[in-house]
Amino acid sequence: MAEKLKPLADRVVVKPIERETVSKGGIVLPDTVKEKPQEGKVVEVGEGRLSDEGKRLPMDVKKGDIVVYAKYGGTEIKVGDEELIILRESDILAKKTK
Repeated sequence: MAEKLKPLADRVVVKPIERETVSKGGIVLPDTVKEKPQEGKVVEVGEGRLSDEGKRLPMDVKKGDIVVYAKYGGTEIKVGDEELIILRESDILAKKTK
């Protein structure tokens, strides 16, 4: 379903990766105390922003990358039953390497 979204310019569509709902001590954590995910998988990437000279600057992330993003960055949306976040590339702090 997320493939039907095409982000513009330097925006990226990310599917958040939920953290475990059980603490290390075995306590089940309710949704109200769980932290917002800050990690996700890139599902769509825009074409990149335009430079001052009018050239397209390539994106540093690609579809399938696992990224870490700013805690309160982006816009949360729901497409079908999927929870997604649209972020600017500058809201992405790092990507995981293999």
